[in-house]
Amino acid sequence: MSQREGSLDPQAESSISLLPHLEAKIRQTHSLARLLTRYAEQLLQEYVQHQGEPFGLPGFSPPRLPVAGLSAPAPGHAGLPVSERLRLDAAALAALPPLLDGVRRRQAELNPRAPRLLRRLEDAARQARALGAAVETVLAALGAATRGPRAEPAVPAAAPAAPGGFSAKVLGLRVCGLYGEWVSRTEGDLGQLVPGGPA
Repeated sequence: MSQREGSLDPQAESSISLLPHLEAKIRQTHSLARLLTRYAEQLLQEYVQHQGEPFGLPGFSPPRLPVAGLSAPAPGHAGLPVSERLRLDAAALAALPPLLDGVRRRQAELNPRAPRLLRRLEDAARQARALGAAVETVLAALGAATRGPRAEPAVPAAAPAAPGGFSAKVLGLRVCGLYGEWVSRTEGDLGQLVPGGPA
């Protein structure tokens, strides 16, 4: 960024000096979201691999069970202002950790000999928390902080009253899919803010 001739008032100088820091934070958060998008794809593959038939079979289309406290990104999401999209991303990312923890606990019962899957689920919950916090930081730096504190559900909605084996597997698949959708959506939304990124 080139320095303009003449002196600027201190407030203008202060806001200009924040720009490189903000750009760096946006790039860093975007890179994290891109990395987690790849991890989410690996988690989904690993999850399906450990569920047995009919999961993973060609033509198998599991029911799209509702997940309490979280839905897929709405079709109109892309038409919203970027700050509003990032608020929605942050809210979804805040809702995901307890859901992923619930899936991990149920998978520990159903697939106790799948330590890598259990580790990936634990990592995904931690990564969703980290990405959500980074998005919140970007929003605050943009002056568009989320409205009020966000409380995580005390009881994971992913494990309601211990559903039967098949239902638990389908619900876990849905949660893993939503994790991938929201991380990917966050990557795309942050990409709108990356200098030189898509307009």
